[in-house]
Amino acid sequence: MNVILIVSDTLRYDHLGCYGNEWISTPNLDAFAEKAMVFDRAYAASFPTVPHRHDVFTGRYTFTYAEWAPLPPNEVILSQMLRQAGCVTQLIADTPHILSNGFNYERDFDGWLWIRGQEGERLMTSPKKVELPCSPSKLRYGEAVVSRYLRNVSLRRFESDYFVAQTMTAAIRWLELNYDQHEKFFLHVDTFDPHEPWDPPRWYVDMYDPGYDGEEVVYPVYGPCDYLTKEELKHCKALYAGEVSMVDRWIDMLLQKIENLGLLEDTAIIFTSDHGFYHGEHRLIGKSIIATMAQGSSPLYEEVARIPLIVYLPDLEGGRHCQSLVQPPDLTVTIFELLGAKNPGTLQGVSLLPLLRSEDVVWRDFAVTSPSIIHGPVSGQRITVTADEWALIYAGDFEEALKDNPGRQQNFERLENLAGKVRNELYNLSKDPRQQRDIFEEERDVAKELHSKLLGFLKKIGTREEYSRYWSKLE
Repeated sequence: MNVILIVSDTLRYDHLGCYGNEWISTPNLDAFAEKAMVFDRAYAASFPTVPHRHDVFTGRYTFTYAEWAPLPPNEVILSQMLRQAGCVTQLIADTPHILSNGFNYERDFDGWLWIRGQEGERLMTSPKKVELPCSPSKLRYGEAVVSRYLRNVSLRRFESDYFVAQTMTAAIRWLELNYDQHEKFFLHVDTFDPHEPWDPPRWYVDMYDPGYDGEEVVYPVYGPCDYLTKEELKHCKALYAGEVSMVDRWIDMLLQKIENLGLLEDTAIIFTSDHGFYHGEHRLIGKSIIATMAQGSSPLYEEVARIPLIVYLPDLEGGRHCQSLVQPPDLTVTIFELLGAKNPGTLQGVSLLPLLRSEDVVWRDFAVTSPSIIHGPVSGQRITVTADEWALIYAGDFEEALKDNPGRQQNFERLENLAGKVRNELYNLSKDPRQQRDIFEEERDVAKELHSKLLGFLKKIGTREEYSRYWSKLE
């Protein structure tokens, strides 16, 4: 058995046809889903980009002991254990954060290839002047990141020059050279698209907002979206949708090559993302608060916490949907089992193979999604606990945390002034799937039960008391 893991950054689950979307064209991933199992209730664990990869590489809920940081040298990771099991490992990525500035996520892979230039990576120094697509006041980090990005893509001419295209093409070439060379292999393909900046070829954008002639806010300031006009916000959605359709096309190029090489008979294929993105839902754009006056976390509602997960296994019936609550650490355990790697005793996920085989198994009854908790809720950090029909967004004891960290008080106050009061929230997902009616006060018993489950979970996986102490009370 071989395993190919494809990660597409910031891809909302509800922007794929196989998850019910009716306005964005994703025919290729939808066709892939007909051959695979679609996990309807997959949720991110550690949030956002780098913590998610940390979870997948370790099979652990790393938000309980780590933050956005380089991969620790003493961490037991996927590539290391797979190599020990006689598996050839390859990483191909254009996601910059896991490879730049010594983040070291290429560690222990037999081979790795970095497609450079995404987002604001330091690569090109010319042309000196670039033309911004909108006022810098509407861009996250002002003009700095987008200007660097525009320099990085200044030599681009064809769709094949776009990052997702380069990354999938590199994966195709690796497969052509390696598909029959090894007893078993693990190929991790990690593309940053459809993450911002959004600049797909014009024909993709025109599919969703033809004739638009206003400013293009390709990398919006994260937070309340009232600084955007109705037309600008609509165009943001179109830009993102165009990115999604482009990602769909180029992932299909890889999927077609896998089939053409005869690999569908002995290769598992996993497609997923790390988190979603707000496009005006809950009055927000982005996935957190990154503005001039304040920076911090926003609540992790369904649009961000829930992720796509589609898994293909040879000889298993496709076109099925699974309602079990699954999370990224489960992928690691599943990959270990598929490739015959030894469990190092550090894994915290659960193999998905029984679910894929439609076996009758007892499964978890809640999922936990969270930014790092090691500094306490001093910047609006909240933990989302999702059960069958409930979602608790838990704010922790931020008052006590701020007493211990008085230097964070001013930013916290600015955060609340900008985005609203940080509070506990509770939603009934079966009656209110868009989470528009907070019923925390009405259903405190439900909130307490979910909070109790969270405390049991944190204790079970060995969270240190110095990190969990700000999350022990529910008021």
